[in-house]
Amino acid sequence: MPFSEVCIYQVKPQKAEEFEALMLEAKGFLERQEGLLLLRFMKRGYHVDMEQIREGLPPLKLTRVVKSVKYVLYWEFDTKESYGTAQKNLYGSYWKAMEKCLIVPHDKYLGEELF
Repeated sequence: MPFSEVCIYQVKPQKAEEFEALMLEAKGFLERQEGLLLLRFMKRGYHVDMEQIREGLPPLKLTRVVKSVKYVLYWEFDTKESYGTAQKNLYGSYWKAMEKCLIVPHDKYLGEELF
């Protein structure tokens, strides 16, 4: 059963470029992890309010940074064991450099695929 992680990073605004460069460098490393099925990385750049939802309008582009720049990493593995090995590999390579860019420790949401 596939196993996934959604990781939310709140990056110091002055460290955003450094964080993006670091993640771009880490991309190849992350893609080589055994059992990896899918990898996605995004920067929050839009928001939506009820008017957009009710009217079916596109989301609004963010115009300023408040406290942090938010990023999301999603990766999916074939098993929990493959995920565990990938976490160990990430911890031994890019983890500390990533953590130095954050205002708070990152949030991790883990689980098995439902559908």
